[in-house]
Amino acid sequence: MQVFRFLSRVAFICNVCFLLASFIQWLPHPPEGELVTNLIVLGYIGSMFINLILGLSVLVLFVIGKLRAAAIPVWLLVVNLLFFILQIILIVINQK
Repeated sequence: MQVFRFLSRVAFICNVCFLLASFIQWLPHPPEGELVTNLIVLGYIGSMFINLILGLSVLVLFVIGKLRAAAIPVWLLVVNLLFFILQIILIVINQK
């Protein structure tokens, strides 16, 4: 069950990178460099996959009744869910 706690923490870090990458995209003169590149890759690619994996695993844990045993803080689950919804909205907006 420690894997799910670790995965939720990694998802939170990736979600913060997603927000930073989204804000960098809207800057008139975005910065360049390896840090920005890593931030964008971790934010856009990593966060979507990790959030999807985390969401599906939390759903499975909820269905089989083991979600409490995973000991994932409720605030972290809620924040990751809100970030995932925000990611979907921002990706739809950026596609137009």
